[in-house]
Amino acid sequence: MADVATEGESGGFAIHPMDQFIVKPLFGGDEIHWYTVTNATLWMAIAVLAISAVLILGTRRRAIIPSRSQSIAELIYGFIHSMVEDVTGHEGVKYFPYVLTLFLFILASNLLGLIPMSFTTTSHVAVTMTLALLVFLGVTIIGLVKKGPAFLSMFWVSSAPLALRPVLAVIEVISYFVRPVSHSIRLAGNLMAGHAVIKVFAGFASMAVISPVAIGAVTAIYGLELLVAVVQSYVFTILTCVYLKDAVGDAHH
Repeated sequence: MADVATEGESGGFAIHPMDQFIVKPLFGGDEIHWYTVTNATLWMAIAVLAISAVLILGTRRRAIIPSRSQSIAELIYGFIHSMVEDVTGHEGVKYFPYVLTLFLFILASNLLGLIPMSFTTTSHVAVTMTLALLVFLGVTIIGLVKKGPAFLSMFWVSSAPLALRPVLAVIEVISYFVRPVSHSIRLAGNLMAGHAVIKVFAGFASMAVISPVAIGAVTAIYGLELLVAVVQSYVFTILTCVYLKDAVGDAHH
């Protein structure tokens, strides 16, 4: 979450809640190219380092009686493994490493974004859309490789009346290709909205008249955002598992 300072314009009081989402080069300049190191890439790198610290450093001294860091690593590992196995079945377990990586990256990015002066990378649709497209393309390729043309049977609702099947097939195809959009916007939208609201109330906290109310509101919303950061990571991951089930599971229409 970027700084919460407000600034005056022409002697007035102004709050700019969207400024915290601006991608800026770290080493000066205004132009951003594909190779430019920005605040977004910095905090994505920090997220990767944080994940490595939890999983690698936390489990390097494995013991029967686990340490706190080992307990956290084992808890996350077991939770995601159970989710993948329960949703996708035994065939989907081989894709567990990717699902775990996806969950950890989103969770770390969401939580790091709650640190003052940080940058929430998952509040940008460019980031979440990339993650969603990787899931979409991966699931589609896996489904076509494993099932061949039979993968397309998921669009043909055989249990419906024959006259309705072509209409339902069109709806199923449209909903399938809309998946990356809904998958990505849900995550980015929730995080952006919450952070913007925090910025607004934090701006009001500088006004003596309503400061106590604003501070209380910021505290409450911050707690809610902490919950949203975890829940949205879970939602993105379990939807990935549901989509993966279409590729590796048996047809159920």
